Amino acid sequence: MKIKEKYRSFYYETMDEVPEPKIDPKKTALLLVDLQNEFVLRDFGEALQFKAQGEWERWIPFHDRLDDIVIPNNKKLLDFFRKNKMTVTYGRIACLREDGEDRSPVQKSEGWNGMLLPVNSYAAQMIDELKPMENEIVVNKTTDSVTTGTNYLTLLQFMGIETVVVTGIVTDQCVACTVRGLADAGYKVICVEDACAAGSMELHDAELKIMNVIYCDVLSTDETIALIEKNL
Repeated sequence: MKIKEKYRSFYYETMDEVPEPKIDPKKTALLLVDLQNEFVLRDFGEALQFKAQGEWERWIPFHDRLDDIVIPNNKKLLDFFRKNKMTVTYGRIACLREDGEDRSPVQKSEGWNGMLLPVNSYAAQMIDELKPMENEIVVNKTTDSVTTGTNYLTLLQFMGIETVVVTGIVTDQCVACTVRGLADAGYKVICVEDACAAGSMELHDAELKIMNVIYCDVLSTDETIALIEKNL
């Protein structure tokens, strides 16, 4: 499989190809990260804060990418996994206490990462287009990574999962932490580049370039579906 030039890092400048990922659909899970009302909706949560602070203009490209590319591609992957009776999982930022005292220090900090999303709040729910169905696993986290401080890795082990297809927001924070956690735990990871977004395309592309080949295979939505279909 050709290394995407866009995501070829210093470490792979002299390598043209890497082996195509070997995938068993029965042992593959989809993981949607943090596609929640708080972060996605234009008329709620962080978007309202940005507008109040006079920062909205610089966040419009992020929301355009979510609406036009990322959410449709997540829906496409979700429909594909469900149609083929493959495992669907979610990771979301959600604290168990209303006052958020169970959050990690990172999520209690000031600034971008300081967020308070009680588990039953509207803000913490996944957006309607990608809402979990009954029997799909939702893991609540008070850290950036879905694998840290949760039972997600244990659940994957119990279900016999070997490969995790990761999507969501934001690429350079919660998605990247999750990809690395999965890779370090011995899982094969596919990060779907057009089903993720960061605050800017510069950050998005840079993080995928860093992670590609080392921690994951960076594929598009269509490439991911085609790879799985070859092995169904």
